[in-house]
Amino acid sequence: MHDHSSRPSSPPHIPMDALSEVLQDFRLSGVSYGRCELRHPWSIAFPQQQLLRFHFVSQGPCWIHTEAQGWQELHEGDLALLPQGVAHRLASAPNVEGDSLKGCQVTKLGSNVCEVVREGTGATSTLFCGSMALGAYALSPLIALMPPIIKGCDVAGNDPIVGPLLAAMTAEAAQPQMGSATVLTRMADLLTARLIRCWVNCSGTSTTGWLAAIRDPHIGRVLVAMHRDPGHNWTVESLAGVAGQSRSIFAERFSAVLGEGAAHYLARLRMQLARELLGQSGMSVAEVASRLGYESEASFARAFKRITNISPGIVRRTISGRTDMDFGF
Repeated sequence: MHDHSSRPSSPPHIPMDALSEVLQDFRLSGVSYGRCELRHPWSIAFPQQQLLRFHFVSQGPCWIHTEAQGWQELHEGDLALLPQGVAHRLASAPNVEGDSLKGCQVTKLGSNVCEVVREGTGATSTLFCGSMALGAYALSPLIALMPPIIKGCDVAGNDPIVGPLLAAMTAEAAQPQMGSATVLTRMADLLTARLIRCWVNCSGTSTTGWLAAIRDPHIGRVLVAMHRDPGHNWTVESLAGVAGQSRSIFAERFSAVLGEGAAHYLARLRMQLARELLGQSGMSVAEVASRLGYESEASFARAFKRITNISPGIVRRTISGRTDMDFGF
């Protein structure tokens, strides 16, 4: 498909239900969070970031504002998931402005946990706020399709597990005990996966696009294979083999559903992953090139610049590599 090294290993076995396989791979990593006790009036702005964010309201009042949807009230026992980490604001009421973090007492409880307290005489809001990275690159296109904010209460009726999970998180957050941070993190992991699955199940049945492709019994297996091992020595022939189709039928079907050929899709996937590795992991250009299956740093750099219109060296030098996760958010 292009000039990269041969990988002798065979591609992984992909079950027929590719969408379930993608969601089964769902894992949160790099979770950083804070337990907040804030007294009204308070307001906190959260900048855009590349990680998912979530806010769980153990005790209100709490409102959330996004540019796309304006102010929305979050009730006690509700969770707001922001899949793309869009900029937003939390406040005890829509008319509260400013940055209340400056008046908070912040206590580090561990490398990725903190407690945020704002004293006062108003009503107390108890929140569990976190940032998290996805452990499965296969989910990246799905996340990009999702709305900027999903509220747990909006999908609880479509999943009988969401309600009890929210209740369990409320109980755990209300009376923190030894290991509560770990328990809440595991619950957030499971709850986020269920919310994503609910959204997928409630989405329309379009015949084109990424959701349609992952649901396709043939193309879906190919997408999972490519996302699981983007550095594998994939060819159109080997991908057609994963799909269980002839080369011509596979190529035509892939282009019809996704609007681009398999080779172009794979190249874009590799460069998307390359940008993440260069910007967040501290890997050198040579290390990223090797991980993605390129024979040399030069061949990788040519492909990177052809697709992104910028050199990998510039990306590595200009991205700090550290997402702002102050106060565990």
